[in-house]
Amino acid sequence: MASTDAEKAARAEKALIAVAVPEVGVAIEGWLAQLAHERRLSPKTRDAYARDLTTFLLLLTQHLGGPPNLAALAGLHPRDVRAVIAARRADGIEPRTLVRFLAAARSFGKHLEREGIGKVGALAAVRAPKLAKTLPRPVSVQDARALADPATRAGEDREPWVLARDAAVIALLYGSGLRISEALGLKMREMPAPGAGDQIVVTGKGGKTRMVPVLRTVAEAVADYVRLSPWNLPPDGPLFRGTKGGPLSPRIVQAAVERMRGALGLPDSATPHALRHSFATHLLARGGDLRSIQELLGHASLATTQIYAAVDSAALMAAWRSAHPRARL
Repeated sequence: MASTDAEKAARAEKALIAVAVPEVGVAIEGWLAQLAHERRLSPKTRDAYARDLTTFLLLLTQHLGGPPNLAALAGLHPRDVRAVIAARRADGIEPRTLVRFLAAARSFGKHLEREGIGKVGALAAVRAPKLAKTLPRPVSVQDARALADPATRAGEDREPWVLARDAAVIALLYGSGLRISEALGLKMREMPAPGAGDQIVVTGKGGKTRMVPVLRTVAEAVADYVRLSPWNLPPDGPLFRGTKGGPLSPRIVQAAVERMRGALGLPDSATPHALRHSFATHLLARGGDLRSIQELLGHASLATTQIYAAVDSAALMAAWRSAHPRARL
């Protein structure tokens, strides 16, 4: 029988305590309890943190010549932490995993300091490995339209209003470049009827508001959902509802996109957030300027928006390589 995430986490936590000297083991138990009850981390995340700290302590034991007690942890120098990271990197571990590895050790160090047990200043003095920025992977215009079309899921045994609801949310992600949290945070009164307005104000990260366009086709998709919805939708209530009448969960939209992704033969990168990437990339390809796209997306920095210029350039270079006769020489 396959182990559950909770069982895996429990085993990882026992293994972690086993590699520590008693006084560090007691501190670890407090840290693990804090992760579970105060921070409410999932068993899978706790499992990863416990395994990372286990590895950190084992490598530190090798480096120091013996298992560290609290005094040894407090006396660490940045060079000691760098030596542990170098040993981990020598095993071929990717930078993203190294970042998580260091984050687990730092989390434990912060717990020691918060509880007045000790301070491991060397952990904060060491920079985390730099991560290469990954380019967004937008979907094509044709696939974006298919994802926002209720007919794509016509064979599913679901009520028409549910299909219309999901299509309306997806239409907002692609047509207005919204984050999924922004779309699901809309109130009924904030969405104009078709022909009654072509923009909405959304609240993004940090509580910042911005104005975004609403295509008539998007407004019509939302109107279709509202017309079919079995729920009373008061002006100040959430626009999108779940099957029990409460606010719609992001996970429901993600699951809907997963099902359509399989039906359309799209890669795993075709997610709800990829539709926001597609909004930006397709605007740029049609001549939109970066500053305007930055405002539409609600990016605090133009540098974040410039990622889409790289995506567009990559697409142009790929087209050149496949089509230009001299590119194949």
